[in-house]
Amino acid sequence: MTPKNTICLWYDHDAEEAANFYATIFPDSEVTAVHRAPGDYPSGKEGDVLTVEFTVYGIPCIGLNGGDTFKHSEAFSFQIATDDQEETDRLWNAIVGNGGAESACGWCKDKWGLNWQITPRVLTEAFTNPDKAVAKRAFAAMMEMRKIDVAKIEAAVRG
Repeated sequence: MTPKNTICLWYDHDAEEAANFYATIFPDSEVTAVHRAPGDYPSGKEGDVLTVEFTVYGIPCIGLNGGDTFKHSEAFSFQIATDDQEETDRLWNAIVGNGGAESACGWCKDKWGLNWQITPRVLTEAFTNPDKAVAKRAFAAMMEMRKIDVAKIEAAVRG
């Protein structure tokens, strides 16, 4: 069944490469279809890959090879909730270590410019804690980090 809502992500010309990469690093992710252009278009030729259907953690997406007109920005990101430091490290290192770039507070960017928040659940639980002192300590600790350090967040929670 085709979902009613699908995230469409614009790529210069490498949507298939990006989708295959996401499918290798995120569980419950796969490339489900590759569609070729039935004719020439402004950024490609007939037969070029035009769209790629894929999932990221089960969320349906379409990668569109639209050329270099539009770029990804921090206005859109995938937020991936991780269960522990091992999962956080694995995903962060896969994105950053394959041509990506680090940013602050658990954010990173893949080599195609798409933004990701690799967010341990312990962090979200800490900065949304009803005890404002706990939330403030966890938030302050996060503000000093690039990749989130679960042990430092847990220490901030303890005070």
